[in-house]
Amino acid sequence: MGEAPASLIDNLQGGYTNVFDLKSKGKQTATVIGSKTYVIGWGIDEVETFGVRAFDKCTNEWVIPTVLGTKPKPFKGHLAMLLCQDRILVVKENSTFDDCIWFLEVNTEYIRHQKKKLGTEVVAWSRGVIGDAEKPIVISGPSGVGKGTLINKLMKDFPTMFGFSVSHTTRAPREGEKNHVHYHFTERSVMEQEIKDGKFLEFASVHGNLYGTSTEAVDAVADAGKRCILDIDVQGARCMRDSHLEAIFIFVCPPSFEELEKRLRARGTEMEEQIQKRLRNARTELEKGREPGLFDHMLVNDDFNACYESLKKLLGLDEAVNGTSCHSSSEVGYLPLVCSASASDEKILIVSETVELEKPSQNRIVLDMSSIKGGAPARTRGLNMYFA
Repeated sequence: MGEAPASLIDNLQGGYTNVFDLKSKGKQTATVIGSKTYVIGWGIDEVETFGVRAFDKCTNEWVIPTVLGTKPKPFKGHLAMLLCQDRILVVKENSTFDDCIWFLEVNTEYIRHQKKKLGTEVVAWSRGVIGDAEKPIVISGPSGVGKGTLINKLMKDFPTMFGFSVSHTTRAPREGEKNHVHYHFTERSVMEQEIKDGKFLEFASVHGNLYGTSTEAVDAVADAGKRCILDIDVQGARCMRDSHLEAIFIFVCPPSFEELEKRLRARGTEMEEQIQKRLRNARTELEKGREPGLFDHMLVNDDFNACYESLKKLLGLDEAVNGTSCHSSSEVGYLPLVCSASASDEKILIVSETVELEKPSQNRIVLDMSSIKGGAPARTRGLNMYFA
């Protein structure tokens, strides 16, 4: 964290705050956006009624919206501030720096898409992350094209730069498999509900069990300072593209269908029936892979070394040195009781209070949002926070 110039502090202190503490109904905030007032926080019991609701002035009724994204853990104290008429900044009291900044999206592009899709009122949570991260890489291609070999080579040459997300599944663990390592093993009812809640980028039913990639699993790789690689079929890539995931989509194809068949047969590990099934699937994937707007890049794996060099070049790794490619996404520190917040342009001044030896003192922290990117259903990254 750095120091803020005095002129910035003067401008921020002349800003505004729209925070309310409704004593009769517990710790809550009310933020007006158009004809709706969004209330965030606890009810009187501080157990059952934590969440989000909206009062529609046009209908004079309360609305309980569908809440998507990864929700913050329940909190009692917070500030709320309207940003850009499409999201609410929420600053949690008594939280660590990597968990104190959240955004409740109410009218972003993602929210508008979900409202149209679900036909109901929708909001979504997105955790604010200090620092940035490289976009995930989605690699698709038919079986036998060599995409797995390309990914393994990339992981071997840049072991600290890349990481795989851990998928979810409803099947039982096999011998030697560990929960949260090989898969996130979960109950079908739980995963189905999380799919409805918009927590999955893609999912599929295989032999009666659900498999899928959650937004949280992809974000966890970036939070660890690595760039996430996803080996996904074309249908999964389409789902990820529709989910508004900011990623680089790469399709690996063979020089010809005849060459692909030759490679599959050269494996010598499958019966003819299995080979024919893979070839049918490959033909379908090759057709879908060429659909406009799905993939950003096409790589032809004719010569492996040349294809690998092309992959490194489009990822900006042709001259890279082995190391991490992502900025740290977390800050060591603790945000005590939040007293107030005010805004100037894209910077927020947060005033927090600590009590040391029974003598209160104040800290002033500037939250710079000029470079934020991403958002629900994933993280909002690119925040900068420094002491004023």
